[in-house]
Amino acid sequence: MALPQLLVGKVAGITGGLTGIGRAIALDYLRHGAKVGINHLGGSGDEPHRMSFLKEAAALQPTGESIERHVVTFAGDISKPETGRQFVEHIATAFKPTGSESRGRLDVFVSNAGVCQFAEFLELSPQLFQETLATNMSGAFYAVQAAGRQMALQQSPAGGSIIGISSISALVGGGRQTHYTPTKAGVKSLMQSCAIALGKYGIRCNSLLPGTIRTQLNETDLADEAKRAYVERRTPLGRLGQPKDMAGPAVFLACEELSSFVTGAELLVDGGLYVNLQ
Repeated sequence: MALPQLLVGKVAGITGGLTGIGRAIALDYLRHGAKVGINHLGGSGDEPHRMSFLKEAAALQPTGESIERHVVTFAGDISKPETGRQFVEHIATAFKPTGSESRGRLDVFVSNAGVCQFAEFLELSPQLFQETLATNMSGAFYAVQAAGRQMALQQSPAGGSIIGISSISALVGGGRQTHYTPTKAGVKSLMQSCAIALGKYGIRCNSLLPGTIRTQLNETDLADEAKRAYVERRTPLGRLGQPKDMAGPAVFLACEELSSFVTGAELLVDGGLYVNLQ
């Protein structure tokens, strides 16, 4: 039995959407009937990911349906203030109804792009700290601000939904993540403050806090079998998370029929790891 589509007619934007958690959310949004804009850094290294994503996305559409009607991609460094604005404008223009004079629309925005390079605190370089801060925190701020401006101008009764991908690391420390954990705490705090700032426009702002999700960001770290086994033992559900585990919660927060009174909230998606760390 096919599940109901919960996001039909919605337009969504996702930063860092070609791989990992962002990709899983993008594909589930497409399954639920949304049109999706994907931001990615760009460069030759991204192209294989972009092509494989488009192929997978096309397979979700009805036979003969052009993927260009449902997906657009936009290359740009999200740490730059102009990238978020340009990305939002690109989505709104791409999915603007034919013949319409409006600016187009954006209903859901997921600030997902992030970097995490493990490093010892006493050896951590200013360059790595600044790069992490620029992408994870400044990039989230600029992109969310651009999305909020677009949603506020729409004056839609449904408002909109902004989702920040934070981390369990916003709640616990990490000896080799002293440059990373503050940025994820910052994303959580950003969503709380944006919930207040944007509530008058009907825009809901929430954060998702993944636990240990196996992605390209932690592939090297989890190659250590002892480390992986330790995390699995401490996780009550007994396994590492997969990117697809984040997709359902992201659909929930995107759908006003399910979460119309949820804003300023943080949802742990960690298999129970946090409660077993205490």
